[in-house]
Amino acid sequence: QVQLVESGGGLVQAGDSLRLSCEVSGRAFSTYTVAWFRQAPGKEREFVGVIRWSGVADSLKGRFTIARDAAKNTLNLRIDSLEPEETGVYCCAAQKGVAGKGNAYCRDARNYDFWGQGTQVTVSS
Repeated sequence: QVQLVESGGGLVQAGDSLRLSCEVSGRAFSTYTVAWFRQAPGKEREFVGVIRWSGVADSLKGRFTIARDAAKNTLNLRIDSLEPEETGVYCCAAQKGVAGKGNAYCRDARNYDFWGQGTQVTVSS
């Protein structure tokens, strides 16, 4: 069993940067693929970024930086120049790492078995 706890959300102004953290516990961090998703009110859940168990990273292009801190078992997400449309709940999720799975598989929320409670991000204009 894997437990995920997000932190770092809050109220920010448009144009600000924000750093979110996801602490992973319960299993060896390096054996799991861990991702960030977000969901705005009334919209579908959206992929934001992932670091696979192998260390390969993928994310939305441009303003998103994702990094793994193995010493702290934490996956960090930084978003620059936030926009009001990015208001929503940001969740991290984990799946057991499997070799041979590419970006499309890792971007699909249906492939994740463990989810955190999420952290609210509100971007005011």
